[in-house]
Amino acid sequence: MTRLLLVEDDSAIAEPLSRALDREGYTVTRASRGMDALAIAAGPEPIDMVILDLGLPVVPEDHVALRV
Repeated sequence: MTRLLLVEDDSAIAEPLSRALDREGYTVTRASRGMDALAIAAGPEPIDMVILDLGLPVVPEDHVALRV
C-alpha cells in the first residue's frame, strides 16, 4: 500500500481529503503543522508521497518540501 503524508492545517480540507484518499487505497498519515510533518518524515516508516498545503503557518511549506 502507498503511504501518503497529508500536510494541511485546515481540518475542513484535511478530513474529507483524507477519507477520499483512504477509500482509494492509500494509507494516509496527517500532519497539521510543518514541524509535525518533518518529524513524521524522519520516522521509521517510509513515506511514498506528500500532499503539502502551500500556506502553512510557522514553518514555511518550502522548508518542509526541501526536507521531506
